[in-house]
Amino acid sequence: MDSHIKFTIDCRLCPRLSAFLDDVRTQYPDYHARPVPPFGANKPDLMIVGLAPGMHGANATGRPFTGDHAGILLYETLYKYGFSNKPVSVSLDDGLKLKRCKITNAVKCLPPQNKPIGQEIAACNGFLLDEINQLKKGAGILALGGVAHNAVIKALGLRLKDFKFGHNALHQLNDKHWLIDSYHCSRYNTSTKRLTTEMFHNVFDTINLQLEK
Repeated sequence: MDSHIKFTIDCRLCPRLSAFLDDVRTQYPDYHARPVPPFGANKPDLMIVGLAPGMHGANATGRPFTGDHAGILLYETLYKYGFSNKPVSVSLDDGLKLKRCKITNAVKCLPPQNKPIGQEIAACNGFLLDEINQLKKGAGILALGGVAHNAVIKALGLRLKDFKFGHNALHQLNDKHWLIDSYHCSRYNTSTKRLTTEMFHNVFDTINLQLEK
């Protein structure tokens, strides 16, 4: 994929995802049910990369992590650490605004069973690279989960073996940007305590320390 191609909500690069979204739009005519654009500041200090839109969350609302369980801890934490004006995100017209922060996904479309395949992740990788290239020097990237981590590394043409995913692990990607990892704030991870609120806040403590340098 050409890294100079800009994201569009009319993208139909992936036949499986496009067909699936067509079916979803038929079932839920009021849902966004299209590729979900990034949300937040144009020149952020922090860009958060998730996996993909959720069926009744971003796929419904058209905004990353908005309206689903995965967004609860994320938006509460963003508010606590000064990256948003509200702790809850429920719809496009709820008045929430991000500060110094942008949220995107490694895969822009809802995948069946929340599981994108490798070709679909690769097809979106150019969009992610374009978003990374728009970041200012010194900006950080927070990867929520291993798929997002790998997508960032691959987008920059780096070797996965040189950047091992680990919760609260900090990686210097190049002379411009750094990456920090967290377990994904999914319902499964938070309900099983694989990711606790304290663990997630620890990641943002690291982020703040990094941004203060």
